[in-house]
Amino acid sequence: MKIPPKSATTTRLRAQRNMVKNRRSRVSMVVILLVLLVTTAVTGRFGTENFSRALTFPGRITGAVLIMVAFTTLLGAAAVADHWVWHSFPHSDLVALIGALAAFLTNLLLLAEVLKNGDSVAYPVLLGALTAGSAWAVFAVWRTSVVIPAPKRVAAALIISSAIAIANFGYQNLYQPSQNEARPVIRLTTGKPVVSHDQKAFSVPVDITLENRNDANFYVLGTEFHAMAERVPLSTKDRLRHQWRADAEQWTRYQDINPLSRREIHQPGELIEAQPWLPIGQWIEANDTFATRMVVQLPMNTPYDQVGFYASASLARKDRVILKRIDFQGYSWRGGKVPPWMNTKEYDSLIYRGRLHENNAIDEHTRVPRFVNVYWSFGTQGAGIRETITRNGSEDHTQAELVSRYGLVDILTGPINLTLWDIKSRR
Repeated sequence: MKIPPKSATTTRLRAQRNMVKNRRSRVSMVVILLVLLVTTAVTGRFGTENFSRALTFPGRITGAVLIMVAFTTLLGAAAVADHWVWHSFPHSDLVALIGALAAFLTNLLLLAEVLKNGDSVAYPVLLGALTAGSAWAVFAVWRTSVVIPAPKRVAAALIISSAIAIANFGYQNLYQPSQNEARPVIRLTTGKPVVSHDQKAFSVPVDITLENRNDANFYVLGTEFHAMAERVPLSTKDRLRHQWRADAEQWTRYQDINPLSRREIHQPGELIEAQPWLPIGQWIEANDTFATRMVVQLPMNTPYDQVGFYASASLARKDRVILKRIDFQGYSWRGGKVPPWMNTKEYDSLIYRGRLHENNAIDEHTRVPRFVNVYWSFGTQGAGIRETITRNGSEDHTQAELVSRYGLVDILTGPINLTLWDIKSRR
């Protein structure tokens, strides 16, 4: 048997090694291209939607940054192909490295954002894979002996762009939600009571004014006005200390809070009128004022001694949520579903529900759809508005992020008390 020369064997082994190396190199190129192109698609989608539809200026800036990243990763993908195949551009290795580095930083930030606020499974898996893939892409491109013509300038550009991206994400998702709190004010004023012609009844005009002295617009989830009447007989002698204590023990329930008095004997108030004063779905514009008047009528021989007027509103900030409409769902006494924490024995409720959309594309795609549930409740002990934001099918669970994340604001004014003795003395 003829043994081939040693030089021929060495040449053959080198050729085989080169083939294996080239095959691995092409596999690396394909993987890097796949990571960069998928990153381009994800950041491009989030970027264009944020840039065109985000409700806040930082959200629009985030969209612009993501569009720039998508353009950079797309150039990086083209540079990868040129660096491995065409060899037509002298600095394609540097462009490929920049594209891979931009993909890694962006995917890492997006993954942190989704893990913090998102609750879908698909996007964390996708972004986790892209983060790992882009980190490997940076290493793989760097191993090809990338030539950096001006290291200081490139490093400075990468550091500055990364710092801007991190600061923008932190501002939008950490700082901004806890700042710029805006609360409109409700003012109640009572007019002079008017007695009917037959002297058998009287009416009390009540003016309600909503002042929004803020730069934020608000969406009206619900409003209510109600009047509570009380009997307040006077004791012929000073009341004892244990009677004061009994009054103070009622302060755990807001509707039963009455002043401690030596002579006044406050009895539980009774609801005599309740109604909404703004339609659900109306917008309250920035630096705007809304005014309306309610009229409460009572018979002249009413047994009550004073009336307390209350007004409240449940609002949502326009720059935190998108609410296209809220529809009436039903009544609690006719099978309408209300959460168990609501006292359905003492209060009846009108139920409203609407689909909520997030104020940016990232959260809109990575969070399970939320719904706003509004309960307009009333009973003998008062009236009020309660709202929750929940996932579909989990209406029994409330969320602690109503104010900080979605900008829900509950405003309450009252009681504005009016004594009836002067009016009743006209009989």
